[in-house]
Amino acid sequence: MSSDVVIRAEGLGKKYMIGHQSREPYTSLRDVMAQTARNFARTAGDMFSGKAIIAGDEVEEFWALKDVSFEINRGDVVGIIGRNGAGKSTLLKVLSRITEPSEGRVEIKGRVASLLEVGTGFHPELTGRENIYLNGAILGMTREEIKGKFDEIVDFSGVEKFLDTPVKRYSSGMYVRLAFAVAAHLEPEILIVDEVLAVGDAEFQKRCLGKMKEVVGLGRTVLFVSHNLAAVASLCNSGILLSDGRITRRGSILEVIKQYSAVRAVDATVTFTVDERSPRIAGVRVDPAAAAEGRVVVDVTVLSPHPISTPHVAITLRAPNGVAVWSSSSTAHGIAGKVEASQLTTIRCCGCLPLYASDYSLSVWFGEWPVAYDAKIDCLTFALAGPPVPLGLAPVEVVGHLSSSATWNIC
Repeated sequence: MSSDVVIRAEGLGKKYMIGHQSREPYTSLRDVMAQTARNFARTAGDMFSGKAIIAGDEVEEFWALKDVSFEINRGDVVGIIGRNGAGKSTLLKVLSRITEPSEGRVEIKGRVASLLEVGTGFHPELTGRENIYLNGAILGMTREEIKGKFDEIVDFSGVEKFLDTPVKRYSSGMYVRLAFAVAAHLEPEILIVDEVLAVGDAEFQKRCLGKMKEVVGLGRTVLFVSHNLAAVASLCNSGILLSDGRITRRGSILEVIKQYSAVRAVDATVTFTVDERSPRIAGVRVDPAAAAEGRVVVDVTVLSPHPISTPHVAITLRAPNGVAVWSSSSTAHGIAGKVEASQLTTIRCCGCLPLYASDYSLSVWFGEWPVAYDAKIDCLTFALAGPPVPLGLAPVEVVGHLSSSATWNIC
């Protein structure tokens, strides 16, 4: 391993055995007894051979990770993204040595701290003060380190008033605030974080994000898993996209987020299956000619079994990093006409947006104010023309998304 590489994974794989219970509508007593005997024999064999005992009539191999290879250099801040079940948490548990890989190998150089399950190691009968020392020791901090940072931890958590109260009487928000405060004050060379910025209220999440940026500013190596793409884009400089346990993209964080966010082809048209028994969105279309001129013209086709005199349609545009950058609703801006019963009706929204040129995803809601009937979240993506990003910089990194008109003079 070179001096700059601190984490190297080669052919990493993690296999689990999953049991399935067969359910047949008609089963005789003889079949049940035979299946029970087979399960008992298999369980006994697994027990004597040292294998894990799997409940169920049938056993299936499931690869949570398969052939995962990558290198991470010192000081890199890597965002690992993917849908639920893609293998993100499993990868972090392998890197944290919580679980052993089924195949492949991992080399890690430096002291590692993991924030995977906030609150692990807290004892409900102990006070907040006692749990700070207990949890800090579990996470690898010495008693002197905990003493030196005790006041910072308490101030960060905001639970000073209840410090000598058993944590079993804490609310769930207070519990995770204290747990994160302890974990956030570790000083490792490599920090592995799994979706811990989703805890607490909005103020505390902002404080957590600031702490993460402080850690990044110290030049430490960070692996960060989160579904908050805006937080990932603001913290990370590179990314890994996982799908079905495999790496499907590795590169700059904006490129990885862009591929992850691409939901539909860029033909800007999508049609949905219509259920005539309830009001539905039947189709959505974005005018590509208008998008090429920097304008958004969206046609939302709806169908309702009963007439709707005050239809409510709302649309939202999201940037490649997942941030909502523009929205509009028919209720706020007014709409003429109504939706006839059992008749396809197209509602058009036209807007001129001061956005930089990029790919944007579209979400649509339909209802009758104040009731929502249907929603299509990120139902398609399309390219919107606009001014080029200044100096070739990515919008999420420096300049935001809006291109505001202004007058420039030399004074």
